[in-house]
Amino acid sequence: RRIKSLLDQLSYNKNMRKHFYSHIATTESVVIKLHELEMSDEQRLHLIALMDSSLHHVILDAILAELTSADKKIFLTELASDDHEAIWKFLRSKITGIEDKIQKAAEDLKVELHEDINEVKK
Repeated sequence: RRIKSLLDQLSYNKNMRKHFYSHIATTESVVIKLHELEMSDEQRLHLIALMDSSLHHVILDAILAELTSADKKIFLTELASDDHEAIWKFLRSKITGIEDKIQKAAEDLKVELHEDINEVKK
C-alpha cells in the first residue's frame, strides 16, 4: 500500500503542469523523502504542490535576476505564451549557461527541502 501511494504521488508530481524547465529541475527525491514522514496523502500532495510552486518561483527569480528590465518584459510575455521552444531560444540568447543556473537554483532549493524534512524526522 505504501509503495502504491508513493507511485501515485510521483505520478501526480509528473502530471502537474509541465514548465519549460521540467526536464532540468525535478523534485522526485524530495517526494520520496516526504513519503518517509507520517502524514495523510492529502497533506503530502499539498506539500508537493507547495514545493512545485516554490521551485517555480526560485527558478523565475534566478532568471529575472539575470535579465534587463526590457528583457524581463519579453521573457514574461514568452512565459505567458507557454511556448517552451521560444522561451529557451530567448533565454539562451540572453543568459550564458542558463540551464546550469536553473539547475543550481533548483538544487539549492532541494537541499534546503531535504534539510527541512530531516529536521522534522528528528
